[in-house]
Amino acid sequence: MKKIVGGLLIGLLLMVAVPAKSQIRFGVRGGINISSVHFSDDIYDKSNVTGYHIGPMMEVGIPYTGVAVELAALYSQKGVEAFDEDIKNDYIDIPLSLKWKPGLPIPLVKPCLLAGPYIGFRVGGDKVWNVMSDQLSTKAFNAGLNFGFGAELFNHLQIGLNYGLGLTNNYGIERISLSNPSGKDGKSRGWAVTAAILF
Repeated sequence: MKKIVGGLLIGLLLMVAVPAKSQIRFGVRGGINISSVHFSDDIYDKSNVTGYHIGPMMEVGIPYTGVAVELAALYSQKGVEAFDEDIKNDYIDIPLSLKWKPGLPIPLVKPCLLAGPYIGFRVGGDKVWNVMSDQLSTKAFNAGLNFGFGAELFNHLQIGLNYGLGLTNNYGIERISLSNPSGKDGKSRGWAVTAAILF
């Protein structure tokens, strides 16, 4: 946990230290989340939940390298479907990504790869659910890693597909039955289809 937060702080300091001639662009990103929760044990059937994300972003490009650092603050909806019930929570996610745009000879299109950590803070949704004989609770903080690829079109529109690998326990489940009490933890995982407009 400390390493993830430390990595984000170092990334922010690096962005501040980037030379003034660097290419700084601002924009808005939005898209669709397809998320699920992976528990430490398969204690009940679960399915993906569809949500969304939207928020401002900033990209700092280092000239002549094809490398950029991207920082965003996204209102993001994630969750899991259990026993035909959508369990969703709203987060403010702060991803910090290192992007690489290889200089391929493709007119008006720049493919890119990205990876980096994220942290998130729960800002909405129920904290506790009673599902069958279980009690499911959500945590206030989460963190993980993002991996993705995409393309930039006409220097202003970015589209991509990202995978979020949760590293912290987003959910905890307690079996209420007195004859078989148990507790399990769950981490969020999921894909995001995203698009951004840069100014």
